[in-house]
Amino acid sequence: MKKTISLGTVIAIVLISIILTFQITFVAVSGIFSDNYSTNGTSSADADQEFMSKVVERLSALDARYRKLYIGELDDEVLIDYILKGYVAGTGDKFGVYYTGDEYEGFMSDLTGETEGIGVSVIFNMDYQCIEIINVMPDSPALEAGLKAGDLIVYVGEEKEAVSSLGYNAALSKLRGAAGTTAVFSVMRDEDSSNLLEFSITRAKVEEINVFSHVCDLDSTVGVIKLTGFDYKTPDQFKGAMEALAGEGCDKFIIDVRYNPGGELQSVVSILDYLLPEGPIIRIFDSDDKLVQQHSSDAECVNYPIAVLTNGSTASAAELFTSALRDYEKAVVVGTTTYGKGCMQTTVEMPDGGALSVTYRMYKPPFSEGYHDIGITPDIEIELDESLANKNVYKITDEEDNQLKAALDALTE
Repeated sequence: MKKTISLGTVIAIVLISIILTFQITFVAVSGIFSDNYSTNGTSSADADQEFMSKVVERLSALDARYRKLYIGELDDEVLIDYILKGYVAGTGDKFGVYYTGDEYEGFMSDLTGETEGIGVSVIFNMDYQCIEIINVMPDSPALEAGLKAGDLIVYVGEEKEAVSSLGYNAALSKLRGAAGTTAVFSVMRDEDSSNLLEFSITRAKVEEINVFSHVCDLDSTVGVIKLTGFDYKTPDQFKGAMEALAGEGCDKFIIDVRYNPGGELQSVVSILDYLLPEGPIIRIFDSDDKLVQQHSSDAECVNYPIAVLTNGSTASAAELFTSALRDYEKAVVVGTTTYGKGCMQTTVEMPDGGALSVTYRMYKPPFSEGYHDIGITPDIEIELDESLANKNVYKITDEEDNQLKAALDALTE
């Protein structure tokens, strides 16, 4: 049903609330900002009032015309969400985000390393046009039910809809759901289509896995650890993986951060503390290029030869991981130049239940210069073989992976 109140008036109130809360929350969270949150002179009361007057005038005019002319229905809450998202986009902050309440809840869930579902990591299997399980998470409903890596989910839902007909994303949405609800699907195991396994699994809270590891197929003295992201659970997973591989006789490691978009700062700091000797890990600078904070490592650390695999999708915390190891001459970097994100975001809650993520600082590695908008150039530059360009990264074997082979050569020479 169409609303009769002026959306412009509603938005004006919301924006005023946001601007005020924006100042207060930064001071409360960071404790290092003055009352003048802006350095461009627009923080005065007069400038704020002038800005808001323009917002109210122009948005009210637009809103009035749209409500008069538009033949469809308007949802004020959806409009407000998109106006707030548009405000952040208009700032030019490449990494700024306005999260709705639901989006913020999902964002925080990602950081904590916990999610709700059956507890599997999956990819799309092109050959069978279905969902392939590549990992079953520990202590998960999927593990208890007997699912295995390599199982192919071919039908989903009680109506047994084919994944090949639904499409990957639509089928995946039928697998996902809140804890306590039930996921129903059919599995083909060992490529035996004549004997489908039927599953009905109650979803629960499960720990996400960001660390995958194995003994290298080409050299049993080398452990391969793939880091897909950094959340609160990643340090324990990483340390556990390295200790387990060392227990199997590995005394050299290839750490793969290709396609790793980064994540939570304290997570990567904890892992680097485990790997590095005493000294700085990350240096953090304000908008005036003044050093405002530094995280450091203690003297205790493991000592293994390490090669780090990178590519153009290695970003943010994954770049810090790479550059810090190289700064201490603890690793050789192999692959292609990284993404180049050396700025930090802070996330603050908003009064509407959403949240704002805003770029507010820059960071640099322990000793070297920053790589923002530049990326990290590997010590050994090598492109992934063209024959692997269309193959899912989780399906590339050690024998096929020419970048991994180059890292192995660098470790064993």
